[in-house]
Amino acid sequence: MEAAHLAAWIIARLVRRKPQAVLGLATGTTPLATYAELVRMQQRGEVDLRRIVTFNLDEFVGLDENHRCSFHRYMKTHLFDPIGLPRRQIHIPPALASDVPAACHAYEMSIAAAGGIDLQLLGIGRDGHIGFNEPTSSLASRTRIKTLAASTVMAQQAVFGDDPVPRHVITMGIGTIRDARHCVLVATGTHKADAVARTVEGPVSAMVPASALQHHPQTTIIVDGEAAAKLTLQDYYRSVFANKPDWQKN
Repeated sequence: MEAAHLAAWIIARLVRRKPQAVLGLATGTTPLATYAELVRMQQRGEVDLRRIVTFNLDEFVGLDENHRCSFHRYMKTHLFDPIGLPRRQIHIPPALASDVPAACHAYEMSIAAAGGIDLQLLGIGRDGHIGFNEPTSSLASRTRIKTLAASTVMAQQAVFGDDPVPRHVITMGIGTIRDARHCVLVATGTHKADAVARTVEGPVSAMVPASALQHHPQTTIIVDGEAAAKLTLQDYYRSVFANKPDWQKN
């Protein structure tokens, strides 16, 4: 929970300074605690999220926004409805578009028109993917359609139950993600330890898409002890965090 609280604090700090901040948002299990904490912070009067503009990382192709497994539904349930975010400020990749390339281009243009993404929240897959940028994704890629890897489909099956998992998604590309002014990646649990180590300390490679964040000028990676277990320099990272100057902490 400490990782989620820190991520929520970073987001809230930005929104206090810039109430109309543009946020890139992720889905999945990891962000749930961060969204719950943001909702609690708003309820306690510590931040007002009702003026933010949001762009989600991805969506399953072919799913109606009201489908129980759509990311539209996920976001409405866990963040948008609880904070009272107006629909006009919400952007999610166009899963039902008849012309997918044109819709993906329009999504990129909408991000640009909003002034770019101030902060991009990210999770990470066991194979190092961010968004649905599977291994071998171009590190310069933009919003586009992607075919899911078998391992990703398997990971999603628990959510879909007996229903088939869509094989295609629309996702922001690595290049789109790297355009964000600040990237915040949250990872927890031993099952993420290998991906975290390869992302932070391994070579930059399309086989580990998240490793592209090594070239980003402001990326914050928040992990718990289990997800940090395979980091060679974890003691150094703890020291850096503990000894930040006050101006960086605030």
